[in-house]
Amino acid sequence: MGTFRLLRAYEPADGGYRILVDRLWPRGLSKERAAIDDWAKDAAPSTPLRVAFSHKAERFTEFTDHYRQELEIGSAADGAERLLGLADEHEDVVLVYAARDTVHNHAVVLIDFLIKAQQAA
Repeated sequence: MGTFRLLRAYEPADGGYRILVDRLWPRGLSKERAAIDDWAKDAAPSTPLRVAFSHKAERFTEFTDHYRQELEIGSAADGAERLLGLADEHEDVVLVYAARDTVHNHAVVLIDFLIKAQQAA
């Protein structure tokens, strides 16, 4: 079973199977520089949830609760299952995201969800 880790899209690629977990392509980033192996749009928060969150730290707790629901039984559930499957195929799975805030973003919620799902399996 592979391990998950996070890396901002604008940081240099450092190996692993790189999966973009944003719904939108990162601004100003070329496909060559991004070195993305896969794009898991379906694991990203829904557009209404992403817009409501608007990367505001004070909304992070509420965003986290709603996004976890999407990952468990909502629009992102199939994407999360696919990511877990990719971790069975690859030793080092890098979840790539574009948000500036490295603490209050969807990728932090996603990796926590995936790691807990792996441990429960």
